[in-house]
Amino acid sequence: MREYELIFIVHPDLDETATNEVVDRVKGWITEAGGTISKTTPWGKRKLAYPIRKQNEGQYFFLLVQMTPSIVVDIERNLRFLEPVMRFLITVVE
Repeated sequence: MREYELIFIVHPDLDETATNEVVDRVKGWITEAGGTISKTTPWGKRKLAYPIRKQNEGQYFFLLVQMTPSIVVDIERNLRFLEPVMRFLITVVE
């Protein structure tokens, strides 16, 4: 298992309940695939450097996770198709 940082930006117009559902869904994908989440930090609503889908702000979330490299491909695919997620980045922690 390797350690990864997952940062994703959620659409700013979602209410707190819908935002929590998105975060819980992402966490569920990781744990169902055999990964573990050691840290979850909401960074809050921040201004974007450039508009994404006609939005100037986004809700940022940071997850520190341990998972096998084969899981990363599945998580990326799922995040790509999850409509409220505007952008995401998964990097290896060394």
